[in-house]
Amino acid sequence: MVVAQTNAQVDDLVLRLAEKNPDLPVGRLHSSDTDPYDKALDALDNVRKSAKAGDLTGLPVVISTAAKWAHVKGVEPWEHAIVDEAYQMRSDSLLAVAGLFERALFVGDPGQLDPFSIVGGEQWAGLSYDPSASAVTTLLAHNPDLPQHRLPVSWRLPASAAPLVSDAFYPFTPFRSGTTHADRALSFSVPSDGTPPDRVIDEAAASGWSLLQLPARHTPARTRRRSTRSPCWSAASWTAAARRPPNAPPTRPPHGGPHRGGHGPQGPGGGDPRGPHGTGRTGRHGGHGEPPPGPRIRRHGRPPPLSGRPDATAFHLETGRLCVLTSRHRHACIVVCREE
Repeated sequence: MVVAQTNAQVDDLVLRLAEKNPDLPVGRLHSSDTDPYDKALDALDNVRKSAKAGDLTGLPVVISTAAKWAHVKGVEPWEHAIVDEAYQMRSDSLLAVAGLFERALFVGDPGQLDPFSIVGGEQWAGLSYDPSASAVTTLLAHNPDLPQHRLPVSWRLPASAAPLVSDAFYPFTPFRSGTTHADRALSFSVPSDGTPPDRVIDEAAASGWSLLQLPARHTPARTRRRSTRSPCWSAASWTAAARRPPNAPPTRPPHGGPHRGGHGPQGPGGGDPRGPHGTGRTGRHGGHGEPPPGPRIRRHGRPPPLSGRPDATAFHLETGRLCVLTSRHRHACIVVCREE
């Protein structure tokens, strides 16, 4: 059995398994909601979908969310389980599913997002049975001799980003890039016109990083109903990216060695701290020109982004969210902010 934290993670795992091994029978255990899974799964002949765990008995792999597994009763325990994104799983969620398996492999990233809870956990802070702590933290608190395996190589982050991200967010579990500076490059089909957005993009392509700093301003929170214009994301930078598509975007090399070729014009991805802003970028891109081919938006968090706010809470200053946003790229990262 495989335990993930969100339906999006579950569907992504099923799709990746089907891509890697189309002949592997996979069970997708889902809820009884009207739209419980990604419809792309309907096209996969090797995937069986059901809201009842009994219908999936005997399949080599069954995948679902921790919330759904918590409602599974009256089945024989699985011999092995994999808990994906285990650092995002609360320990009380682990307790609810622990009786379903005999052995488990917990996979996760200690430097990124912590478990989310709408209820305050101050009364349990520092205790070994804190239900709001991550599943891994609680496991190690009660079982300090559990074997831990670390993966010291990143095949996604380039050589320009791995040292910075490792030093900033992983001081106790450092890692390196699986590629060198010579393994990846980024060029454009349209030359720069010398404007600030173009200079920012050229700097990112050359060095791996650049900063686009907008003028100081306090901006009100925007909702999906009122506007899709994000106070943090610059429409000018997105337009420049759309107008200057990459010739050969860098790609993640295979684990066997570096890969020097491109993989087609998939365009840039964007990270936004707030869901409605990310949704707006996906659909309209601020209404400025045609979007780059295949843009991808990652959303992290519910409140508005820190940029443009007159105040900052602990949620806004969560370092794990910044770690996620600055570690998604494979060659160049542009950080957008405002002056103080």
